[in-house]
Amino acid sequence: MNSLEILNAHGLRRTGSRTSILEIFMRSDIALSENDIEANIHGMCDRATIYRTLKTFLENDILHKVLDENNIVKYAMCNHDHCTDHVHNHEHVHFKCDKCGHTICMDQIPIQHVKLPDGYTMQEANFLVIGTCNKCNA
Repeated sequence: MNSLEILNAHGLRRTGSRTSILEIFMRSDIALSENDIEANIHGMCDRATIYRTLKTFLENDILHKVLDENNIVKYAMCNHDHCTDHVHNHEHVHFKCDKCGHTICMDQIPIQHVKLPDGYTMQEANFLVIGTCNKCNA
């Protein structure tokens, strides 16, 4: 799917900002911070527009959040290949390289179900592995 098809599939207006930001994610194989996006958007929209667009993409399961060890929020494209029974699942392992700083999704490694005590409700789970990626190890 291209960016316009993704926006149409989610019933979202096709604005220049949304299309540009979505295309940045589609070209990237790593999770991106708001600063990364701002650096790649080349002044086409302001920070508030970037923030609103990211919020809209999160709400529509186009992107998901990735927290790193410094609580910096990054965003990555959702991979719907690992969703079941029409339930969107982005609870998988994320890997951050301590050399290049890139954070990647490891969709094929799901987070194990955590049984919480009675009265607790889980909203989301994050699992971050920090080490050296295959490119930096080469």
